[in-house]
Amino acid sequence: MSLATDGNLSMTDVAQERGTLAGRVARHLALFLGVMLVWELASTYEFVDPLILPRPSAIAVSLVNMLLYQGTVWFHLGITLWEAVAGFVIGSVIGIGLAVAAGLNDSFRRYISPYIIALQVTPRIALAPIVIAWLGFGMMPKIAIGALICFFPPFINTLTGLLNVDEDASEMFRSLGAKKRQIFFSLMLPNAMPIIMAGLKTAISLALIGAIVGEFISASEGMGVLMQRYTFALNMASSFAVLVILTAMGYVLFVLMEWADNWLVYWRHDARMTAISRKKAKAWAALRRQA
Repeated sequence: MSLATDGNLSMTDVAQERGTLAGRVARHLALFLGVMLVWELASTYEFVDPLILPRPSAIAVSLVNMLLYQGTVWFHLGITLWEAVAGFVIGSVIGIGLAVAAGLNDSFRRYISPYIIALQVTPRIALAPIVIAWLGFGMMPKIAIGALICFFPPFINTLTGLLNVDEDASEMFRSLGAKKRQIFFSLMLPNAMPIIMAGLKTAISLALIGAIVGEFISASEGMGVLMQRYTFALNMASSFAVLVILTAMGYVLFVLMEWADNWLVYWRHDARMTAISRKKAKAWAALRRQA
């Protein structure tokens, strides 16, 4: 009887959760459609200059033509995606590596701090022409610009997480005779992981910005080049369509980082923690049966 009651309660909770989710989606969809309708009418009746805000229907037509009929946008999309991801990986690896070294060595941290601060306060977008002059006009300068722009969040977040370790927990590890390597992997790194992932989620967006800025300055391919071409031709509907594609790309990259966060920092998510605990319990039970 109690099991049936618990089952009914859980089914009721699931139904309520689905109803709440459907309500939120419906409200957001209604708001979006309302904004699009007002925008469409304002542009159609020339309350707004179409060169400033083209009609959403025109943007949708340009978007469909780009993705389904012209086809060249996929090539440019791949170029920009590669530049952004490569810049993100390089900048994040360097940032996290330096932060780990600084977190474990006080002397090294004091030595590099002025240089890191100087790099952070320098407008790194202003370095883009210099980087292009150094590395040429291919993909490498765009990757380098993305790495420069996205370097700081992984560095500062990793360093902050590694240094903000609970003193009581650290003292307990030392009292148990733990080595530095054990303290790092069992205490410092797990403590820093949530902050590191927050920095990486910021960095992936900055890397995309860096790639686009590099394409604006000097490039012959990429989504930034497409946007410039359409804007110079005053084809604003196509320019906005490129912007929509870039927004979708940035959103997908951010969602992938959210998924990586949920997978790596599983102890912050109850459902993920429960699933891993059950998996480990089953594995332990299987080992006991074999023994």
